Amino acid sequence: MTTTLITGANRSLGLETVRRLIDAGHTVYAGMRDTAGGDDARALGAHVVQLDVTEQDSIDRAIATIPELDVLVNNAGILGTSFGVDDLDAAAISAVLDTNVTGVVRVTQAALPLLRESANPVIVNVASGVGFPRWLTTPGRDEYPVPAVPYAASKAALIALTVQYAKNLPGFRVNASDPGYTATEFNGFGGHQTVTEGTDATVALASIGPDGPTGQFHDRDGVIAY
Repeated sequence: MTTTLITGANRSLGLETVRRLIDAGHTVYAGMRDTAGGDDARALGAHVVQLDVTEQDSIDRAIATIPELDVLVNNAGILGTSFGVDDLDAAAISAVLDTNVTGVVRVTQAALPLLRESANPVIVNVASGVGFPRWLTTPGRDEYPVPAVPYAASKAALIALTVQYAKNLPGFRVNASDPGYTATEFNGFGGHQTVTEGTDATVALASIGPDGPTGQFHDRDGVIAY
């Protein structure tokens, strides 16, 4: 049995990842800031744990409830409050980085002792094509019109963070996923993909074996060449 922890698991992409990995036979711990919003995850059969990626004590308590761990899906993330340059300040970017980058480090570091006990430790960091410079500069791509600085910077950092973790943990499979432009609350349900399509890459990467890829960035069509 594969045991998996998913952060930001109360709705949208996180909740759909919970559903699909439970269907695939995983024992899933669904981490979320407010467990009062965890009824949907509980109904799917997940173990709901209170986990706020910005609070170390919350993370430590959550990890202490998990007896073993094979897969960590760092899904929790925020869009932030700055969507251009005129509304950008240090506080705005710090808040996004604290959740989307530092939060991933907090959870991953806390989970490493359990993951190191696994025969097939896997980490999936849910990034975004908005953090991929080639797509930000390619007219016609969904990412091209996005003006937000903090979110793009945080996802670019997360992709680099993934590569560096993979290099430092050769016995692990550490990869980043790009959900693509998916209809969620994040974008006012403006995306053209379903949440199932948006979780294809994450679910595939969470299901790889010891001979699977590491240090890569994938969307639902496969590997994205750096």
